Amino acid sequence: MQNKGLIRLFAILFGLVSIYQLSYTFITNKLEGDAEAFAVSQISEAEEDYVAKREALEASYLDSISDNTVLGFTSYEDAKTKELNKGLDLKGGINVTLQISVKDILKGLANNTKNPVFNKALADADEASKSSDNTYLELFFEAFDQIKGDTKLASPDIFANKGLSDDINFQMTDDQVKPVIRRKIDESIVSAFEVLRERIDGFGVTQPNIQREGNSGRILVELPGARDIARAQELLSSTAQLEFWETYPQSNNSIGNFLVSANERLKEILKPEVKEDTEAKPESEIDSLLSDVSQDSLDMTAQANPILGKLIPANPGSHAIARAMVSDTAELGEYLRMPEIRRLLPNDIQFTKFLWERPAQDAEVVDLYALKSNREGTPRISGDVVSDAQDTFDQFNKPAVSMTMNTRGAKEWEELTGDAYNNQTGIAIVLDNKVYTAPGVSSGPISGGRSEITGTFTVNETKDIANVLRAGKLPASADIIQSEVVGPSLGQEAIDSGFMSFVIAMIFVLVWMIFYYGRAGVFADIALVFNILLIFGVLTSLGAVLTLPGIAGIVLTIGMSVDANVLIFERIKEELARGKGKAQAIADGFGNALSSILDANITTGLTAIILFIFGSGPIKGFATTLMIGIVTSLFTAIFVTRLMIEAYTSKKGRRLDFSTGITKNLFTKMNIDFLSKRKIAYIVSGILVAISVFSLFTKGLNQGVDFIGGRSYQIRFEKAVSPSEIASELNTEFGSGTMVKTFGDANQIKVTTPYKVDEEGVEVDTEIQNKLYTTLQKYLPDGTSFEDFTVGASEKSIGILQSVKVGPTIADDIKKNAFLAIIGSLAVVFLYILLRFRKWQFSLGAVVAVFHDVMIVLGIFSLTGSIMPFNMEIDQAFIAAILTVIGYSLNDTVVVFDRIREITALKGFNDGVNINDALNSTLSRTLNTSLTTLIVLLAIFIFGGESLRGFMFAMIVGVVVGTYSSVFIATPVMFDSLKKKIAAATGA
Repeated sequence: MQNKGLIRLFAILFGLVSIYQLSYTFITNKLEGDAEAFAVSQISEAEEDYVAKREALEASYLDSISDNTVLGFTSYEDAKTKELNKGLDLKGGINVTLQISVKDILKGLANNTKNPVFNKALADADEASKSSDNTYLELFFEAFDQIKGDTKLASPDIFANKGLSDDINFQMTDDQVKPVIRRKIDESIVSAFEVLRERIDGFGVTQPNIQREGNSGRILVELPGARDIARAQELLSSTAQLEFWETYPQSNNSIGNFLVSANERLKEILKPEVKEDTEAKPESEIDSLLSDVSQDSLDMTAQANPILGKLIPANPGSHAIARAMVSDTAELGEYLRMPEIRRLLPNDIQFTKFLWERPAQDAEVVDLYALKSNREGTPRISGDVVSDAQDTFDQFNKPAVSMTMNTRGAKEWEELTGDAYNNQTGIAIVLDNKVYTAPGVSSGPISGGRSEITGTFTVNETKDIANVLRAGKLPASADIIQSEVVGPSLGQEAIDSGFMSFVIAMIFVLVWMIFYYGRAGVFADIALVFNILLIFGVLTSLGAVLTLPGIAGIVLTIGMSVDANVLIFERIKEELARGKGKAQAIADGFGNALSSILDANITTGLTAIILFIFGSGPIKGFATTLMIGIVTSLFTAIFVTRLMIEAYTSKKGRRLDFSTGITKNLFTKMNIDFLSKRKIAYIVSGILVAISVFSLFTKGLNQGVDFIGGRSYQIRFEKAVSPSEIASELNTEFGSGTMVKTFGDANQIKVTTPYKVDEEGVEVDTEIQNKLYTTLQKYLPDGTSFEDFTVGASEKSIGILQSVKVGPTIADDIKKNAFLAIIGSLAVVFLYILLRFRKWQFSLGAVVAVFHDVMIVLGIFSLTGSIMPFNMEIDQAFIAAILTVIGYSLNDTVVVFDRIREITALKGFNDGVNINDALNSTLSRTLNTSLTTLIVLLAIFIFGGESLRGFMFAMIVGVVVGTYSSVFIATPVMFDSLKKKIAAATGA
């Protein structure tokens, strides 16, 4: 092997980088473990609400050490952003898909017109969207074109209104209007995305994920670790509120007097026994009040003065009344909202609204604003008057935001800017109760509804502000069409079960390789351990998310990565048996095995890529780890193992056998006539496929909510319960269609219901959970509250541990994507094998074998779905299993085909004799790889958790059937379809 030094250097650097990347995960785990231990030591289980108190103390502990240097190169805060991301199923939290209502946006663009043609087109689009894959906007355009008559999109009472006058005029045709509406729709969805991102950033979870799904108007949001699920759902589904307020100036005496009075009152409320040596005196200027606080005694002052001790003088010229540390804003805000404190507000400012500035990234201090409000708490101007906002540059070529309002807004804006100019106050632009900016007015009232917001902005900040301003223009509902909520206790169980399956599979494979290949197996084991290190290192480096199916993908990689070493070692044994020297046999073994290794891994990799494209959520995690594992397995098997073997054998006197005394002659004298048994195999397989097809047409499959829509809940009780009894009670409550099954242990059930599947909103979710709680309360321990029953506390052992909701629209999309994924993988693999082997007969044999495998797996699920003691629903995880079965079956088939091609190229087909020789020569590899993979899958099946059992069962069946089909279906089909061509070529 050439360039050994370079490869060795690369392997060392690759390993060191992986260790470095994983070090952040070890650091955060260590510090979080310390925080948990500290909380447990401080708060006993005897205390009321001890779980919440411990969580709060853990958070406080971590916050206090977040900036401390760890190991001289990082801090907890820094390490937390670089650690290995855990998915929802391992960490708990919420995952939702939001559908931004394009219908609402269209109505807003048309100023909520009463035009009958427009509204009829919307109604027709609503109906068509239930069965069409087209976007809502295209369905609206189609419906409008069918019924429009003489009505135009550019009619004055539709889109040629004042709000869109800069973009659409009366003379424009429908074809000219449509691109404008498409752009406006896209801008509105981008605005909604920006609003949601801002909300999520302020929600307080680490490593949130938000992304748009193409042009569908859907937004995927994942909040791992979110504890307050109800708040998260409300946050994501409520409409954004943009507001404009006039501020009070820093010089307002009433504000200053109020802060002093509030500070004194709080001292009485919080610490009535504390006596101050000095008494704060009211001043006419807030800055004067705050400047009395000495920085040298800040901590002591903050304790003695709960408000004034934490406020900092505002910057001169700013329209804020004060500033504060970001860490103090929550506490100060709580003080200022207290009823007994607000009663101290003087009459002239009694309705004042106090809001904080939106903190900039890495900001330590933020401004506090006092906004002029009224009895109803309504702003001077609402965001619905803004017709457009764009990021631009001012006269000094600095980033700015230009803003346009409708007619009503222009009038209100002129009044507001006039008041702000006369009073020398600012105009606070507020989104979701955060002040984005509060500029002053320097040149009198601004007429025409056009204005420019300037400040110390970056280009990206003006883009964000412009998006936020546009978000207020078209408030569109965001319906949760798919959601998954996982309690943190279930996440911890998933980690424990995943780790257990990982360790067991790893130990078995390590022991097996040494048992079968002796000292050579030790080198393979070292490469395998190094491979696992690289997989986790790459996952961390890419910022990928580790899910429970992802762990299954890694564990499966352990079994499949052995295949490359098995292929190499078997070829080396063959070269040694031919009398070659040790060094030459090793070189030829690696070289001759390379073609089979690459073909096998490329076909598996292609199915993983398709799975990544069409899958979602945890399934993407499975595909990601599988793809990474394929690449790292190739590197470690082809290069790392070879480096170690050649380094070991290069020294004189060292012997390296690629077998042990027990396994030395296994499979060496096999001479099975496989092709002679192909008719029997055709009959057996034909019967099995026929039974499967019959069962699929008559009995069908047990489709999960992924494919049919609905809601499912995983619920745990203290004692065993009867699913049939609970099903009867829930069907009385929800109507027919609710299914209840035991899920794992006898004290755990899975409830699936289509009740109100077409209705969206947090209110419906809460209603269903209330009905569940009311119906199941008699099975719960006494004193179990509704809050205890719903997903939440990290140490809960009863109640809803996980909930999933899938709307009918997205269920249809998931089903369509699953079908496309399977068909796409078959097509891609057919083409690859055709290109690689240059004969369509090889592709036909491979695809027939794969079709055979898929049909038998589906048939077994159809036949046994109702009697198996574990979940056998057809969902996205099952589709992942089917695609993996396709990949595995092809892996096995391609290795066999590769050997057939090699032998027949040298010796010809010889009426199938040489094909049998090829099959016999790969038998050791086939059985070895299948056995190790099966044991790994069994480890996951037994120890990997209930949610993976159906997934693993499909793969176990697939591996068994795939191993059989590569020998008894793929090869015979290829041979039979080639017979005439072979006969013609030989003249027979």
